[in-house]
Amino acid sequence: MVNFFDEMRRNKVITVFLVAFFFCVALLFGVIAGFFIGNIYVGLAIAAVIAVIYTLVVYYKGSNMILSLSNAHEVTKQNYPYLINTVEGLSIAAGLKKVPKLYIINDPSMNAFATGNSPEKSVIVLTKGLVDKMNRQEIEGVISHEMSHIKNNDIKIMILATVLAGVIIIIADIVLRMLFWGGGGFGRGRDNDNNALFFILLILGLIALILAPFISTVIKMTISRKREFLADANGAELTRYPEGLASALEKIRDENVVNTKLNKSFASLYFAMPKKQENWFVKMLSSHPPINERIKRLRAM
Repeated sequence: MVNFFDEMRRNKVITVFLVAFFFCVALLFGVIAGFFIGNIYVGLAIAAVIAVIYTLVVYYKGSNMILSLSNAHEVTKQNYPYLINTVEGLSIAAGLKKVPKLYIINDPSMNAFATGNSPEKSVIVLTKGLVDKMNRQEIEGVISHEMSHIKNNDIKIMILATVLAGVIIIIADIVLRMLFWGGGGFGRGRDNDNNALFFILLILGLIALILAPFISTVIKMTISRKREFLADANGAELTRYPEGLASALEKIRDENVVNTKLNKSFASLYFAMPKKQENWFVKMLSSHPPINERIKRLRAM
């Protein structure tokens, strides 16, 4: 039997290191940009300012942006009494100080996610397809999974990871533009040594540009996969019924409905990947572990 408390502690430590690595990569791009400008400190300062400002803006406003991009609307007890009662009951079981708000996306596919920059300002979002097609035990399982993300502060970590991935890509784009500009201070009056240094940095910059999206995807994937397994386990503990969550995953795995309103840019937040994965490479870079593995772990509890 897996000790989920040990897994939670281990995941938190891994997450700290991964987020720190994000910052290091962003600053590395800043140093490379500084070489092309002709001043390392300026490039580093630009990278730091972009990282801090972009992170703060999206961290504090990211939840509202996600809800707006998803076309999600808040529901009340008058509209969905059972759903609201379920959220209230599970929030008490999870020990949350405040009941998360509930939103619904008018999409025929089955999915869900949680967002917010703190448990006290959290939101759970369900698709209309999930509400219509799943039974009560399955819906409770999905909500308990999202409630666990809130309780474990995964929502904060995942928004931060998504933001930092964006920072890396933005800084990489700046480096690309500097390459087209001709290398700034390295573009005039270079001797042979400076020419050699310029071409070395040019190659490093190109490699960084190529790897930037891949690095950000892999790190986001690493954080998200581990936390999905943990949220499954914690969610099953909240309901005392792992089969409900396992059955919900089976329904999502087997459905053929193509989603229309689920934004792929923050797919790592979803309960399951918002579209079927066609090949091994896409599966390898998925932000979620294989559904069959999640089902297997739940049924082994």
